[in-house]
Amino acid sequence: QVQLVQSGGGLVQAGGSLRLSCVASGSIFSINVMGWYRQAPGKQRELVARITSRGTRNYGDSVKGRFTISRDKAKNTVYLQMNSLKPEDTAVYYCTAADWGGDDYWGQGTQVTVSS
Repeated sequence: QVQLVQSGGGLVQAGGSLRLSCVASGSIFSINVMGWYRQAPGKQRELVARITSRGTRNYGDSVKGRFTISRDKAKNTVYLQMNSLKPEDTAVYYCTAADWGGDDYWGQGTQVTVSS
């Protein structure tokens, strides 16, 4: 089992920056991929960014060039640096981890609100 605890988020003006953090605990050696998803009201959950154990990164099209995902294995932490935020980035952001066995784990969710 893996537990994920998120921090960061909040309210920011358009054009501003925020950083989200997610600390993993439990069976951390079983983790392969970590990442972030988001869900805005009335919309489906969508991929924001993901990073594999080898460091391969993938981003959702809407955040490419603005968001950066990073992973500190020593701290069991994944970060999401969000720059040039737009009102359409407003959503609940979820940290996720997938282990080598194919199980998925989710953080508690963090609200990010970008005002225009």
